[in-house]
Amino acid sequence: MIKRFLNDFVNLFYPRLCCLCQNPLIENEQHLCLTCLCDLPRTCFRTGKDNPAWALFAGFSRMEAATAFLFFEKDGKTQQLIHAFKYYGNRSLAEYLGRIAAIELKEYGFFASIDAIIPVPLHPNKEKKRGYNQSGLIANGISSVCGCSVDRTSIIRIADTTTQTRKSIYERHVNMEKIFKLTNAEHLSGKHILLVDDVMTTGATTSACIEILSEIPDIVISIFSLAIAMEN
Repeated sequence: MIKRFLNDFVNLFYPRLCCLCQNPLIENEQHLCLTCLCDLPRTCFRTGKDNPAWALFAGFSRMEAATAFLFFEKDGKTQQLIHAFKYYGNRSLAEYLGRIAAIELKEYGFFASIDAIIPVPLHPNKEKKRGYNQSGLIANGISSVCGCSVDRTSIIRIADTTTQTRKSIYERHVNMEKIFKLTNAEHLSGKHILLVDDVMTTGATTSACIEILSEIPDIVISIFSLAIAMEN
């Protein structure tokens, strides 16, 4: 009772607002009101195969499945959410979206055989400047639903590459060559790991991760991205 009174008192002066429509959130709503949550541009890539995300990585022999939760469009709802946690420090939003995505995907058995979750690493300089790895926060949200541990040490980023935004598909893939390194990853041999990223465009960064992880004997790899940008 006291906790609820204090929350109501705080909300009177500092109301919790929906990240998208800015309307006040009601009890049990987090970050998004029910209307905005229902209206998110979901991909419905539920099987992990035969979808645009899978098509980006189907050529890798170690691949099991690939999916993305939301469609990303310039100036759209997904971009607004991603910018909120990627550039404006809303860490709990990233975990929340990972959790919501995992709840919906779990119903279709997407995580049934996953042994560990690996967020796509940031270079230490960039992570230090930002204060966190947004893919790691999304992975935390997924972990809270599927129960798999998050592995942040088996693969590290050793090259601090320039932004990919204005590069061609070829330039993006060249820019990602040899930027990751395995560190004591023998324990992943024979395991099914879920590689987690925030936004998938050409798949260049994720492909570089897959290539280095494929050096581990008998590893199986699935991909989850919070969003996918459908480039023409």
